[in-house]
Amino acid sequence: MLLTRKAEFSASHVCVDPRRSDAENRAIYGANANPNGHGHNYVLEVTVEGEPDPVTGMVFDLRELKQILNEEVVEPMDHRFLNREVPPFDRIVPTTENLAAEIWRRLDSRIGRGDVRLRNVRLYETSDLYVDYGSEPCA
Repeated sequence: MLLTRKAEFSASHVCVDPRRSDAENRAIYGANANPNGHGHNYVLEVTVEGEPDPVTGMVFDLRELKQILNEEVVEPMDHRFLNREVPPFDRIVPTTENLAAEIWRRLDSRIGRGDVRLRNVRLYETSDLYVDYGSEPCA
């Protein structure tokens, strides 16, 4: 069974690779390389997989999942300039792809236990752009 919880946070970032020149960064990232950055209202969907507990009927306690999302994602990232305030984005470009992978890394050890595992992180940068990062291989 799959169980999905949603969270939202707002953050700003700039897409630049410090090893590249300003011209190279503009060629790769376009307007997203603006040194003043830009922001997004991110929507995060986290899916866990497992069988419902025979006693509680739950795959994972939703209150605990919400707390984990708040502690690992919302509190450290909400209303932050990712490049300056949220490691590892002081060293890697905070693309949506890298952000989804980092969210996975932060959540995986706190969610996986017993027969329950983190299945997917879906991060919407905009209403028509999202990244899926998960434990199922790409086809």
